[in-house]
Amino acid sequence: MMNQDTNNKNEFSPLGERGLLVVLGGGESGVGTAILGKQKGFDVFVSDSKQIVEKYKQVLLHHEINFEENQHTENLIFRANVVMKSPGIPEKAPIVKKLLELKIPVISEIEFAGQFTNATIVGITGSNGKTTTTLLTHHILKSAGLNVGMGGNIGKSFAQLVAEESYENFVLELSSFQLDGIEKFNSHIAIITNITPDHLDRYDYDFNKYIASKFRITKNQTENDYLIYDADNEAINNWLQTNTTKATLVPFSIEKELEFGAFLKDNTLTINIQKEIFTMPLSGLTLKGKHNTKNAMAATLAAQLLKVRKDFIKESLENFEGAEHRLEFVAKINGVEFINDSKATNVNATFYALECMDNTTVWIVGGVDKGNDYTDLLPLVREKVKAIVCLGIDNEKIKDTFGSVVDIIVETLGAEEAVKVAQKLSEKGDVVLLSPACASFDLFENYEDRGRQFKNAVKNL
Repeated sequence: MMNQDTNNKNEFSPLGERGLLVVLGGGESGVGTAILGKQKGFDVFVSDSKQIVEKYKQVLLHHEINFEENQHTENLIFRANVVMKSPGIPEKAPIVKKLLELKIPVISEIEFAGQFTNATIVGITGSNGKTTTTLLTHHILKSAGLNVGMGGNIGKSFAQLVAEESYENFVLELSSFQLDGIEKFNSHIAIITNITPDHLDRYDYDFNKYIASKFRITKNQTENDYLIYDADNEAINNWLQTNTTKATLVPFSIEKELEFGAFLKDNTLTINIQKEIFTMPLSGLTLKGKHNTKNAMAATLAAQLLKVRKDFIKESLENFEGAEHRLEFVAKINGVEFINDSKATNVNATFYALECMDNTTVWIVGGVDKGNDYTDLLPLVREKVKAIVCLGIDNEKIKDTFGSVVDIIVETLGAEEAVKVAQKLSEKGDVVLLSPACASFDLFENYEDRGRQFKNAVKNL
């Protein structure tokens, strides 16, 4: 079926003989890697332990790429020269453990694709805000006329973009899972929006392991590169005090004035990294809330480092529309606003959402708990939330945490039911906020599916 070179398993060089590339996982990352791998001369085999979604299966068939589903054929997989592991597959998975024991390189899609482009990369990671910052950075650069693509953990996979486009710049959203699989990949400009506990189930419930994963984004940076970071974030500051990076540090803060970086002064976004200071009143930003001010700071810093003119930056900040499923206004029905924040899959994201609510709130929360500690939300819930609608299979922790501060807690098992219950519990002037603080895989395909079902349910009221 394929030509395999089994004598060179420990050395993966895109410049040498290609050999066999095995792709574990037939989703966005996997299919993108398969397309790029075939284009670059590898024998490619895609293996998925589950059924491959039809749209991805059709792409593999179109490109005449060999694949299997609902199984892993180990005697074939273990002949690989290099394996790309999709980010959803944990390192603890038996197949991955065996590959590592056999000293077969297991890398991420980001690592694989990065070796086939000379484009300037802006890499963006963080527990929250990375999608909005990625979209906004791309919006600014594209508006300024740069030849720029966007992908990674959002939109098309990085690998597919490298295979099919010829961008001179990339803005990539990078999850900790994607960063775990890098060895040589580098971003000229790296952004860490913030670090708060998330995905601890994948990191042995050790926050320090998760922090270290995020900081892999600066692992290969040089003196010519930049690390933009939230100077108000405790986890980031602690890491920087005890670790080093070669990159130039570019901080942003809404709490203190900085000699170098971005900060707030007199309700004005102020940036001092070039010879001329960039300023813009907060009232001019379309994105509202403290967290979005920080996202705007990070995106503006990146744009300035890439020599984008101030007028392009200002105009882009004034007309940017924001991310779907992140504090997205859906509708106002009988005086009640419905807000879709399905992308809030951890406690800190929901903290931001509740902080932004100016009206009495009916809060839809719940899903797959990733080791959540809800206690940070108690003051906001006590102040703003009049009723909780649980949207998950196991809601015990939510009921235990908030039962003493919220009188009404109702359990539901679907978006349509949750929306109907929330409407009954709300009155004119209230807000119904879907901000789950949890993953979605108990009742939905992903957070996008959850958000879409919520929006459809609202529109059907």
